[in-house]
Amino acid sequence: MRKIQMVDLKGQYEKIKEEVDAGIMNVIESTAYINGPEVHAFQKELEEYLDVKHVIPCANGTDALQIAMMGLGLEPGDEVITADFTFAATVEVIALLRLTPVLVDVNPFNFNIDPEAIRKAITPKTKAIVPVHLFGQVANMSEIMEIAREHDLYVIEDNAQAIGANYLNEDGTKSKTGTIGNVGTTSFFPSKNLGCYGDGGAIFTNDDDLAHTIRGIVNHGMYVRYHHDVVGVNSRLDSVQATVLRSKLRRLDQYNEARRTAARKYTAALAGNEKIITPLICDNCDCHVFHQYTLLVKETDRDALVAYLNQHDIPCGVYYPIPLHLQKAYADDRYQEKDFGVTNRLVKECISLPMHTELDDEQIKFITDKVLEFVNS
Repeated sequence: MRKIQMVDLKGQYEKIKEEVDAGIMNVIESTAYINGPEVHAFQKELEEYLDVKHVIPCANGTDALQIAMMGLGLEPGDEVITADFTFAATVEVIALLRLTPVLVDVNPFNFNIDPEAIRKAITPKTKAIVPVHLFGQVANMSEIMEIAREHDLYVIEDNAQAIGANYLNEDGTKSKTGTIGNVGTTSFFPSKNLGCYGDGGAIFTNDDDLAHTIRGIVNHGMYVRYHHDVVGVNSRLDSVQATVLRSKLRRLDQYNEARRTAARKYTAALAGNEKIITPLICDNCDCHVFHQYTLLVKETDRDALVAYLNQHDIPCGVYYPIPLHLQKAYADDRYQEKDFGVTNRLVKECISLPMHTELDDEQIKFITDKVLEFVNS
């Protein structure tokens, strides 16, 4: 059996090696490292894939979130509601901009932000909602957008884990995650479903004026060289990363389908065990791209399970072991434990198994056999 990886980037690379290597060499020979033709081509191709008017590449996913908030003109003291159960980058940028983060609980069935918790958290100072499409599964965007319209709020989609996922709209049409709110953001960190070989990110919007503002922000506030019209930052995707992303974008649907296939095999192998709750997989399953395959384990020592899997050379992850409202940087007297019942349970019970495009049946069987061996012991 091949060595099991949490994310097998080398195995994925070997299948596209010639194309990627040629693209990187073309960039080196062109010396157009920043804002070169590869970046512009990737931008256009991603716009077409997402069916969105504007894609603005940037340096990383955290920058993408910060720049989106800067572009919307949010001001210090404005409240921004987001999920307690997510990576810190989402709340980090809110705090960096001197906005006020408001953390709320998530749903127990898909770990995404709970619309009812959003409603309860809205005050006259609330200006935006940041839903996170966690682990690759789409949040309830219809209800979130309805709440935003009722209260005149911005919606900033954190799409770092779900690029390529589809949301079924109430009229029967489908929209790509990241294109439903006022603005969407993503990360191209190497382990993402669409990942580069360094760091990178992008911002999406159908709003022409917002896109114009953001294009200035990412480039030191310049639209014309040495004319600084807005306060900006230096956040650009480089051409080497863009050429890698172009190769992978052509295969993104194939990659996501490989993840869904692995997820179905995991679920089939673990089905029927009362101590294991597997992720939801709907019939057509294009609303989930399985950035992570995350289980909940009941009546089981989750940390001991992690150690047991590691002993058998099975990597796994705990995303996330400490809720944001209990992190020293984001603790606040406003928060009450009774308001985070789901999150406080998830951090004790969740475990993510290896998930990537190169998983094979032998590896999946070995992993699931060891999980069942432990929980049934």
